[in-house]
Amino acid sequence: MPPGNNDARLSPQSRMETWVPPGSPDARPSQRSRAETWMLPLDTLVSWYRTYADDLRAARDAQRELLAQRPMRPRLDDLEAEISYLTIRALRPRAVLEIGSARGWSTTWLLRALGDNGVGELHTFDLTADAAAAVPRELAADRWRFTRGDVRDGPLPDDPGFVLVDAAHTARFARWYTTTLFERLRPGAAVAVHDVFHGRRPWPVSEGAVVLGWLRRHGIGHLTASPAADPDTHDRLVGLKHKLRLAAPVHAAASANPMLFAYL
Repeated sequence: MPPGNNDARLSPQSRMETWVPPGSPDARPSQRSRAETWMLPLDTLVSWYRTYADDLRAARDAQRELLAQRPMRPRLDDLEAEISYLTIRALRPRAVLEIGSARGWSTTWLLRALGDNGVGELHTFDLTADAAAAVPRELAADRWRFTRGDVRDGPLPDDPGFVLVDAAHTARFARWYTTTLFERLRPGAAVAVHDVFHGRRPWPVSEGAVVLGWLRRHGIGHLTASPAADPDTHDRLVGLKHKLRLAAPVHAAASANPMLFAYL
């Protein structure tokens, strides 16, 4: 999705003003409220790739080595893992909430971002303890809190600045976390929901449809690197990664990138 004259191809949600970090003196009221449609401009994500390119390269190398050592069965594809990492680096949240960790691949990406920031704590909920056995102790350090159980039973961390959801992919569960969790997030927080865009759009009665409906009602746009749903964004990021020498895949099946990102 190149800038300039090709902007006419973008959705209205994509033609947004330059992002200003929440809490900045330069932040406008519309960026701190949900009164109008808002989403993170792709140019801002591109700038994050450039700013954190060296750290991201080191994180990718470490993740590749970790995968060679442990059978983690990655769920996050490379682009969505990198966008999650970069979001945490840029927003610097003091608390991150992960709902669903499987064998810990997404967990390790989130922990690397927090470790590179030097601040923040990850709270993970999962019905199984596979991640607790797979995540290296030195990576977890003192910044990981793992709870085996249903996130709906809590307790939830106070004021999470980034929430990643990759758990029960049902409309019912999505109604719970959008109304119970997303509703209480402060403006400036970010959320990521996996397995939304395996096609151009989610099924009408699905987790993805519930999430998109909630975002639409609150005037919040979304970003995805899914080649099925937004090939322009996908292609622009892939091209950028080639320029930054970040193109080699971290894991083999890394092309679907169905995750949805929203910046509240």
